[in-house]
Amino acid sequence: MTTGNETPERPGGPGVPERPGVPERPGVPERPGVPERPGVPERPRVPERPGGRSGAVRITSSPGATSFVPVITAATPPRGEPEAEAEAPGPERASFGHGARGVRVLPHARARAVAVLGVGYVGLPTAAVLAHFGHQVSCVDVDEHKIAQLASGSVPIVEDHLEDLVRDGLDAGRLRFVTDVADAVTGCEFVFLCVPTPQGEDGSADLSYVEAAAAAIGPHLETGAVVVNKSTVPVGSTLVVERVLGRHDVSVVSNPEFLREGSAVADSLHPERIVVGAADQSAAARVGELFAGTHAPVLITDATTAETIKYAANAFLATKLSFVNAVASLCEAVGADVRDVILGLGYDRRIGFDYLRPGPGWGGSCLPKDTQALLRVAEDAGYDFSFLRGAIATNDEQFDRVVAKVADALRRSAAVPSSRRGRRRGAEVDDDPPGEAGLDGRVVAVWGLTFKAGTDDLRSSPAVEIVRRLAGRGAVVRAYDPTVIVPVGADPLRLDGLTGMRGDPVTGAVTAHPDPYAACTGAGALVVLTEWDEFRLVDFRRVARQLAEPVVVDARNLLDPAQLRRLGFTYEGIGRR
Repeated sequence: MTTGNETPERPGGPGVPERPGVPERPGVPERPGVPERPGVPERPRVPERPGGRSGAVRITSSPGATSFVPVITAATPPRGEPEAEAEAPGPERASFGHGARGVRVLPHARARAVAVLGVGYVGLPTAAVLAHFGHQVSCVDVDEHKIAQLASGSVPIVEDHLEDLVRDGLDAGRLRFVTDVADAVTGCEFVFLCVPTPQGEDGSADLSYVEAAAAAIGPHLETGAVVVNKSTVPVGSTLVVERVLGRHDVSVVSNPEFLREGSAVADSLHPERIVVGAADQSAAARVGELFAGTHAPVLITDATTAETIKYAANAFLATKLSFVNAVASLCEAVGADVRDVILGLGYDRRIGFDYLRPGPGWGGSCLPKDTQALLRVAEDAGYDFSFLRGAIATNDEQFDRVVAKVADALRRSAAVPSSRRGRRRGAEVDDDPPGEAGLDGRVVAVWGLTFKAGTDDLRSSPAVEIVRRLAGRGAVVRAYDPTVIVPVGADPLRLDGLTGMRGDPVTGAVTAHPDPYAACTGAGALVVLTEWDEFRLVDFRRVARQLAEPVVVDARNLLDPAQLRRLGFTYEGIGRR
C-alpha cells in the first residue's frame, strides 16, 4: 500500500497558500482519460461490441506487453461518456469520497465467486470494493475477534468510507467473513492473497505468510481457479506460490495494489491503472475483467514485470519525497521559500504536484519496507542501486534535521526575551551553533503519531521515529493523536510499546494525552508531525497559554506562520520563511 504514503501537495493544499487563479483540485478526483500532450498520441477509443456484450480490446504498447481495456456495456458506461438515464435503484449505485462519481454494481450475470485471504489495510478494501462491483466475496482471516467485528459491520481500522462499503456488502449478501479457509475458498474462481510481507533482518521481504496462505488454500482450490498475489512481494514470488501450491490445474497471477492508506476506497473505486502479470495471459485477462467497473486501463504483462512495477512505483515516490525534503533544506540555506519553489515545479506537467510536500520524512507500512526489499532484489541480481540508497539516506537525515530544529528552537527561546518572540526566523539568536543539548529534560508537545493523516497506522511512522529520537536525547514527550484514544480524566497513556522505523522501541518519558491542549501543558515547544486537519482549527491563544514557551516547529508546513507570529509564537517550518 502506498504507501500512499504521504498526502500529496497541490495548489491550495496544506502548506501552500491559496492564490488567485489557482484552481483547487477535489479531494478524490474522477480519473479522467490521458490528457493531450504534444507528441503523445491519444489513447484509441474502445469500441462497444454489438449486442452490448462485454469483451476486451488489447492495444499493444511495447513488445511483450499489452494494455487490456474493458469494453463497458450500458450498465457501466465508458469513461468520459454520459451515463444512460436509467439508473440502478438504491444500493445498486453509490459514491464514496469527495468528488467521486457513482460506481455501478456489475450485472449479476458477470458476478464471480472470490475469496480474499487477509482483512488488513489491503485485503479489506479490496474485498469490499469487489463486493460493491457485484461479485460474491468471502473473506478469511485467522483473527477470530476481527472476523466477528467485521461480520457485525464494524471495521477495526481507520479508512475513509470503508465501513459504509462493508455494511453495504453485508446487507446485499455479497460479502461475508469467516475463519475457515476451506469454507472461504471452496467453489471460488479467484483467490486473492492479501497477507503481510514484513521486512526481514537482511532487508528482504519475508514470504512466510504468503507461503503459509498458499499451502492452506492448495487442497481446496477448484480446477481452473486463479490465485492472485495482491500482497507486495519481491520479483519471482509468483513462482514461489506456484511451487507451494503444487497444482498444475490452477493459475497464479500477480496483481499488485496501488492503494494509499486513508483513501484506499477511493483508490479502489477509481484506480489510475490495473496491473496484471502472468504467464497465462487468459488468466490475467480474467482478473482484469473483475475490475471492469472501475473503467481503468489494465496493463497485462508477465509476472516478473508486474512485481517490478510495484516496487519501482514505491521507490520512485520515496525518491520524490526525499528530493523535495532536500530542496526544502536548500531553501533554508539560501533563503528561498519552498512553497513558491513547489508551485514553480508542480505546474510543470512533467513533474506535477503529487508527492511534492516537505515533511518530517517518509514512512508507513510500505515505502521503507519496499525500498529496502528493492535494494535487496537489485543486490541479488548484481546491480548496485546507489541512487535508491541515497534517497533512503536522505530520509534518515531528515529525521535528525527535525530533531535538531526542535533542539535549536528550545535553545533560542530560552535565550530570547519574550518581547522579541514572534518575529521572523533569523530575527532571533541565530549565531549559536546548532545542537541537541537543549533537549535534556525539556518537555516537548507533539501533535500527530500516525505516519499520515486519515489512518490509524503507526507502523514505521516518521512521527514515532522522531518521538523516539527526541526521547532518546532526554526530552519528555507529551503527545496527542486523534486515533490514539485516551479517556478524558484518565492518566496519560505510556507509549512504551511503539517502535520506530527500524523496529527500535520508544523508550523514555513518552505519554499520550486526550486532546491537543493537554499535550501542550508545560511544554517548551509544540511539534506538528502529522497533517491532521483538526490541528488547523484549534484555539492557538489557548495553546499559547498551555505552553511554557510559545514555540512551534511545524514539520508538516500545516499551519499559517503569519497568524501564529501575530499571536506571539516563534514559528519554524520546513523550508519556509
